[in-house]
Amino acid sequence: MIARTFACIFAVVLLTEAAAFGQSFELADVHVSPREAWVKKTTNAMQSGFPAPGRFELRRATMLDLIKFAYAVDGDKVYGGPGWLDYDRFDVIVKTSATRPEQIRPMLQSLLAERFKLTVQKDTKPAPAYLLSKGNGEPKLKPADGSVPSGCQSGLPAIRDNVPYASLQCHNTTMGAFAAALRQSASGAFNGLPVVDSTGIDGAFDIDLQYPLRVISLGAGGGAAASSGGSVFEAVEKQLGLKVELSKSPQPVLVVESVNEQPTPNAPEVAAGLPSLPPPQFEVASLRPCQRGPIQRGPMTIAPRFERGGQVTAACMPLLSLIRQAWNLAPFEKLEGAPKWLESDPGSYNITAKTPAGMFSDAQGIGGYQDVINAMLRALLTDRFQVAVHYEDRLMDAYTLAAPKSSSSIKLTKADPSNRTGCTRQNPTGGSALALRLVCQNITIAQFAEQMQAFDSQIFYPVLDETGIQGAWDFTLSYNVILNLPPVLAARAGGAAAPGVPSDPSGAISFTEAVEKQLGLKLETHRRTERVLVIDHMEQKPAEN
Repeated sequence: MIARTFACIFAVVLLTEAAAFGQSFELADVHVSPREAWVKKTTNAMQSGFPAPGRFELRRATMLDLIKFAYAVDGDKVYGGPGWLDYDRFDVIVKTSATRPEQIRPMLQSLLAERFKLTVQKDTKPAPAYLLSKGNGEPKLKPADGSVPSGCQSGLPAIRDNVPYASLQCHNTTMGAFAAALRQSASGAFNGLPVVDSTGIDGAFDIDLQYPLRVISLGAGGGAAASSGGSVFEAVEKQLGLKVELSKSPQPVLVVESVNEQPTPNAPEVAAGLPSLPPPQFEVASLRPCQRGPIQRGPMTIAPRFERGGQVTAACMPLLSLIRQAWNLAPFEKLEGAPKWLESDPGSYNITAKTPAGMFSDAQGIGGYQDVINAMLRALLTDRFQVAVHYEDRLMDAYTLAAPKSSSSIKLTKADPSNRTGCTRQNPTGGSALALRLVCQNITIAQFAEQMQAFDSQIFYPVLDETGIQGAWDFTLSYNVILNLPPVLAARAGGAAAPGVPSDPSGAISFTEAVEKQLGLKLETHRRTERVLVIDHMEQKPAEN
């Protein structure tokens, strides 16, 4: 009875939170995101869109993304809801004078309730979490003197003994704030789970944590392994005298009770009141050639990233990679019409650029900056290299997913409808650094086909599903990521792709082979019309800064 009473109280609080602010967005454009804008890359997550005064945008956001932002809750704390909650994506563009997340959130809650008929309820459940606790000895913590504003910031990776190390520097920070910053800085190590402070240590501290990054290194003899140097867990224990261990902790959660898959139509005045914006440009940018050393030829190339203070930097990045990122191409997708020098000797460049003052408000930063950076990068490359491009439809080799003649060869399991739709990539414990396991749940074959570009670097165009298989399925694929690379790169890394090179002695198979052998489906190559990017003109040397 007590639990039910508290649940009712929480529900009333949720329903009245937004109303208490007495505000809503002036105008709201809510629509389904074009699928081609997000299915071909696993990195195509929610983005902020192009910032502008009086305007707030979230692009390619799943309903789970929208709930996470609107209610300031982690995704693993959102329970219930339909399978598509973390699959279908939406664009939300609103007109508002609000700039801070705490102003945006209650209005977004009202918008989701109005346009998607979303209803949620708060609850408390024991959930997996990493607990930050005292070690066996005395903690190695430096008390803060209070002279520096509180906060944590991650630094750029640095190389020590051929191992890349990340850093997390915190000033005047409590253990609770450090736990949250650690989870954000080393997110890959925690698999999306929260880090909860259970040290019982009060006060504020100055912390400088250095921890090794896990990267893939390719040996001349064909070997491939994760970099050595320990882990963030070992670094916390050795440098701070604390422990981080996987456990469970009672945590507040949000339960989705109902939600519609399609938003209600936009009001007629939305098109005129929220017009498309011109692409953004850097306020000032320096682009200089650099010489790539042995480490930079490997995984330590740093893509353009947003820094605090409105600065965007890239460290010795190949021109071809800059172009692929700026125009959102697949990693090894061929550039039609590209000059020969671009493939053979494109050169590498350092970029330091400044975004226009006030371009990114606190609220705009919630969804990430990559789309905006890519748009500004396109403008920079177009200006400095005199790039001229166009899109056209051409006959290309593209894959079709087909079913075998005998249905008994298909190896699929009927889906558990309570699971959320989607595929996640995992590294099996104790396996090769290049071994991947793709776990797909409650997904249709058509949905799986449209995502295949994200899982295999040799699939350049959308895969057409012609299996005729209906319904949702659960399945797992195990494959070796190196065998997805182009033949020359795979052979250099010890893979099995170049003519005359034997199969991987470990028995690993490529993604396309895994689809056939482990699912009983076939990827067939057919000529069909696909939209491609064509380079009309490009200078080999950039214009002066």
